[in-house]
Amino acid sequence: MMTVKIRNIDLGTGLPKIAVPNVGSNEAEILTSAKEIAQAKPDLMEWRIDYYKSGIEDLTKLTATAKKLRELVGELPILVTFRTKNEGGVLPLTEDKYLELVETVIINRLGDAVDIELFHDENRVKHLVQLAHDYNVVVIMSNHDFEKVPAQDVIEFRLKKMATLGADIPKLACMPQSAGDVLRLLSATDSVHKVLEQPIITMAMGDLGKVSRIAGQVFGSCLSFGAVGKSSAPGQLSIRDLREAEKFLELK
Repeated sequence: MMTVKIRNIDLGTGLPKIAVPNVGSNEAEILTSAKEIAQAKPDLMEWRIDYYKSGIEDLTKLTATAKKLRELVGELPILVTFRTKNEGGVLPLTEDKYLELVETVIINRLGDAVDIELFHDENRVKHLVQLAHDYNVVVIMSNHDFEKVPAQDVIEFRLKKMATLGADIPKLACMPQSAGDVLRLLSATDSVHKVLEQPIITMAMGDLGKVSRIAGQVFGSCLSFGAVGKSSAPGQLSIRDLREAEKFLELK
């Protein structure tokens, strides 16, 4: 299986890498949070720009904040994500505005990687993927379901579809209602991991899903999300707990 390099880390080898979300709602909060995150030494920081309303309304401001963020965190890789309202984000945007925003993130290289959601106009998603690759920005393509865990064949189809659309790393997160739901996600992860060249990211959210966040190496997920301060999704462990738990399950 191939690995994917984001700045100075390789995803798809060894223990799952750890990302920490930055959910600051203004520049001061974003920079303060970034300092705390950098001190915790994760592998990657996810900048959740859907929390940054004034930056989304003023793209010059967003770009200026991105520059300050890079200066502050140095070589720490940055994944820039606008999570739409339908998939668990906090700020509503029209389809056109979302796709235009992602393009702005890419052409201004606001981060080393960009999140592109699967369920948008397919031709425009393909264009964004190609654009990202032209600008040497890694594409994590995603789908989030905060209500349920889809059927196993649906999970597998979506992850494979992302790969077909050119994603460097397909990602799927969903909300289990039972232990069986978690097992279904893990089984689908194992199945897709065996057939795709790309590394993948999967997780079950909430308390039931915590096991999926720490067992990535066993089942084939290359990245897990931990928290420093405020979390961005239900069931996120602190980076310290996540790192310790992953070590217990490390495959030698």
